[in-house]
Amino acid sequence: MATGSGMFKFLRPRLRPQPTDVAAAATWGVAATATAVWLIQPFDWLKKQLFQNPEPEK
Repeated sequence: MATGSGMFKFLRPRLRPQPTDVAAAATWGVAATATAVWLIQPFDWLKKQLFQNPEPEK
């Protein structure tokens, strides 16, 4: 089985990140991002940045 780029070849096989570790880290990252958005609720700022046209300068 190919191990990709070999970034972690210096580690013993038991200490190398496993696919489940990567999946868990990604899941926690999504959960942390969703929690931050829920706490901050920047929806007005996002609407202003993404959907409103800038006013032309005179």
